[in-house]
Amino acid sequence: MKQYALLATSLLLLLNCGRLNPPGPKMFKSSDVPLEKIELPEGFKIEVYAEGVTNARSMDYSPDGTLFVGTRDEGNVYAIKDTDGDYKADELYVLAEGLKMPNGVALRNGDLYVAEVSRILRFKDIESNLENPGEPEVIYDEYPTETHHGWKYIAFGPDGKLYVPVGAPCNICKSEEIFASITRMDPDGSNMEVVQHGIRNTVGFTWHPETGDLWFTDNGRDWMGDNEPDCELNHAPREGMHFGYPYCHQGDVADPEFGDQRDCSEFVPPVVKLGPHVAPLGLEFYTADQFPEAYRGHIFIAQHGSWNRSDKIGYRVMMVELNGNEAVSYKPFATGWLQGEKVHGRPVDIELLPDGSMLVSDDYSNVIYRIYYEA
Repeated sequence: MKQYALLATSLLLLLNCGRLNPPGPKMFKSSDVPLEKIELPEGFKIEVYAEGVTNARSMDYSPDGTLFVGTRDEGNVYAIKDTDGDYKADELYVLAEGLKMPNGVALRNGDLYVAEVSRILRFKDIESNLENPGEPEVIYDEYPTETHHGWKYIAFGPDGKLYVPVGAPCNICKSEEIFASITRMDPDGSNMEVVQHGIRNTVGFTWHPETGDLWFTDNGRDWMGDNEPDCELNHAPREGMHFGYPYCHQGDVADPEFGDQRDCSEFVPPVVKLGPHVAPLGLEFYTADQFPEAYRGHIFIAQHGSWNRSDKIGYRVMMVELNGNEAVSYKPFATGWLQGEKVHGRPVDIELLPDGSMLVSDDYSNVIYRIYYEA
């Protein structure tokens, strides 16, 4: 009898530690998130949409109401559902465990694509198989294996192709063409090609809802001091552009090691200098109509926050107001995750719900927030 009791105890411990993954949705863990500290413009409110989503990072929301979430450090991929429509998630599925930095997730024609460091995986007909997704298909496995900036954000473009960035394998260095780039491929993994160059590390991009142009964030290099260089918001209206790395930063700052090899005038400057070390990640055009007119058609950017600056900066959601392709203003939208030098959360990605409210993932507090407007 003692042997059976020990076996039952061991199984319970394994379940609690997440080492076993029985089918069916998981229970959400409670989170202690100080929402009262988050400051928003008048009329906006914030609440927790899903809690206990460990290391929640990139997101993609399906037309059928499933939110897919990747992670970086945790190695998991999640599916989250709000089954009763109260804007509080009540089902959490762990679709995969033990993957190598599966940050990026993207849905196309019912199939879920997941980006590891060197591979792109595909789970076929995923929403019919949330309880038992099975082994994914590897559609591409020839990306570099370097983990420095190796985690990837992925998304399907207006051309139907999957876009995949490849970050620089270092803080600052010259490397093969595949690095410091944005690539794309067909949905089956064929015809991979580099389409944009000189991008140190983008972990968020999107396309203009009217022009179809590519817009993306880029994280500036480290160890040039607290105030240089700025991170960037960039615009790529055509293929084959070069945004300066490793020779030039923020459009007008020559790199101390490589800047004498090329001139900054050769490269595409950013649309907005976002601030030094703010770590901009996910971004989204606001294309819904719940928010007031002043917020529509503009870009919202999640800033993960600095890690090597004397005084912390970032840890917020910012808005860039556009007039065509020109930035008119750049101002805070949601702040308060940083109180003095105390960190309460780190925004990662942004996704819109069908009602026009905004989801924001937070890999520090392990939650996904919902921001909505209520006149």
